[in-house]
Amino acid sequence: MSKVSNRTKIATALVGALALASSNLVVANPLADVQKADSKIHADSAASQQKVDKYFDQAQDMLFEYGSVADERESLKSYNDYVAGLVADQQNSMDAIQNDINGVDRLRQGVVPLMFKMVEALEQFVQLDLPFNTEVRKERVENLKNILNTAEVTLAEKYRLILDAYSIEREYGNFVAVHTGKLNLDGKEVLVDFFNLGRVALYAQSLDQKTAWMYDADAKTWNKLEDSYLRDITKGIRIARKQGALDLFALPIPAAETAQ
Repeated sequence: MSKVSNRTKIATALVGALALASSNLVVANPLADVQKADSKIHADSAASQQKVDKYFDQAQDMLFEYGSVADERESLKSYNDYVAGLVADQQNSMDAIQNDINGVDRLRQGVVPLMFKMVEALEQFVQLDLPFNTEVRKERVENLKNILNTAEVTLAEKYRLILDAYSIEREYGNFVAVHTGKLNLDGKEVLVDFFNLGRVALYAQSLDQKTAWMYDADAKTWNKLEDSYLRDITKGIRIARKQGALDLFALPIPAAETAQ
């Protein structure tokens, strides 16, 4: 081989080596850039992930807060509905009370004349009834008449007292009683035991138990009883006073058509 050829080969080899070296240098710079870009991408990705995690946590907190607010809203709505129901019921009660108040005057206009009529009827009844406890019963009627004209006594209390008086009169028809008093006979007063069998009959017997009378409601007079009734009337008086055992006794009574 000639020297020229060897030199040429050496030169070619040197040129190739230099070219390869130059090529390695050129490739190394882009790779570094890629590595830097990749590092930046990872850093940006990590930062983005942190932001995503942060926003996710915030979203979760907001979702929980929204749920709490929604529950509270439902609770408040239920409570408001309950209160609204109470208010409506109270309003109905107030309306009913107002209607009652508005009707008080109309009620008063009807009750007041009725009470006067009741007292008047009671007074007439006492006058026509058997004359027992007469003074007490008349005094009760007079008290009622005075109360009706008294402003200090409420309308309700007046009505209650009238009903009490009627109740007492009703009870008189269911009892047997004896009391001592004076009987006026032909202008003379005789001390007697008055004995009444409810409102069926009224009797009187002298304290010496020798004379007895029965009241005639039609004639408003006292009729003397036969002596045969003295023993029975004495027995009845003793029973009424609880001084004797319960027993049968026979006394005359007014006929049904004339009894008051």
